[in-house]
Amino acid sequence: MPAFCRNCDTAVTGLACPACGSVRIVRHGQVFSLSIGHIDCDAFFASVEKRGHPEWRDLPVIVGGGARGVVSTCCYVARLYGVRSAMPIFKARQLCPQGIFVPPDMRKYAAASRQIRAMLEALTPLVQMQSIDEAVLDLRGTESLHKAPPAIVLNRLARRVEAELGITISIGLGPNRLLAKLAAERGKPRGFYVFGDEAAAVLAPEKVGILPGIGPAQVRRLEALGITTLGQLAALEPHAALRLGEEGPMLVARARGEDARAVNPGRESKSISAETTFATDLREPAALEGELWRLCERLGRRLRAENQAAAGLVLKLKTAQFITRTRSQRLPNPTQLPETMFEAASALLAREADGTAFRLIGIGAAPLAGAALADKGDLADTQTPRRRARQEAIDSLRARFGESAIRRGRA
Repeated sequence: MPAFCRNCDTAVTGLACPACGSVRIVRHGQVFSLSIGHIDCDAFFASVEKRGHPEWRDLPVIVGGGARGVVSTCCYVARLYGVRSAMPIFKARQLCPQGIFVPPDMRKYAAASRQIRAMLEALTPLVQMQSIDEAVLDLRGTESLHKAPPAIVLNRLARRVEAELGITISIGLGPNRLLAKLAAERGKPRGFYVFGDEAAAVLAPEKVGILPGIGPAQVRRLEALGITTLGQLAALEPHAALRLGEEGPMLVARARGEDARAVNPGRESKSISAETTFATDLREPAALEGELWRLCERLGRRLRAENQAAAGLVLKLKTAQFITRTRSQRLPNPTQLPETMFEAASALLAREADGTAFRLIGIGAAPLAGAALADKGDLADTQTPRRRARQEAIDSLRARFGESAIRRGRA
């Protein structure tokens, strides 16, 4: 069966590499004929934090907000203590009191993501970012360019990212996007897993919830019909699949490992957001507006860093009883400016700030538009270009002298 060494790419026939002795071997009958790769950074935020602090290498690092926030991500050392993403910070502190807790720094993570993306795009123009730390690549037709099959190209990429950026990645290789993603989720961290013709049989015993696109509500609906595994879902006949609704036939096909989606470089993130959990519940409109302004500034920075603009806004509020409210509004023109977003979002907030106690507030940009369309102004709007110039000056000062070098009065 075809196999190669993860450490040096040497072809392997036995249990260990004949060149370097490594036992990190990728072995699969189709490993050199498959071309869709899925890249998933391991504990990305925590990895970026660790590379700036070598002394943290073997320590539990947990990235998250304040005392009432949640864990954004945590390293694999922290996971040994039971810490998981989306866990309340207070619970993470109980499980891992010796952990190093770090507030998120999205600009730092976005910069690392851009470095990785540049490496991916040097391999193939068919790169589709799935999130800040995840991407899918189509390497068909690149073997003559790289003088190596896609599997070897991806393996070299993993070594390069780790050596140059201090970030480890896990790789999934398959015949389509779905199977490549499911493969990448196996063997983390630093994994390299391959799914080929055997995928449907291997995945058949797995719970339906592992299939992308099936959320908790759909899982409950399937369970009510007696369908708990991918094998049971895959076995449904066409007429039975229609009982699951319009998406039923598609879900059945995906349970069989079928996926006709192409890698689309033009398809980017659908939204960018920022949120915060309060140390104590807030109900006063002025206090909520203060938090909203800080989030609009943060969202503006993220939009500018990712070369995007907000064509609409989504306000998110979570009550003290953990009930989530979302309100949305399209904007007349795309923007990256915090004051423009704040003006629209504060109007949404005013209708919700009725004395209810809130524990969380968030603001998101959705849908997104290209940065080139943002804040143009016109003959009737001469203020927006001035606002944009002012923001560019603020960004320049902060880049040179730090985030606290200049602040707006509202902050």
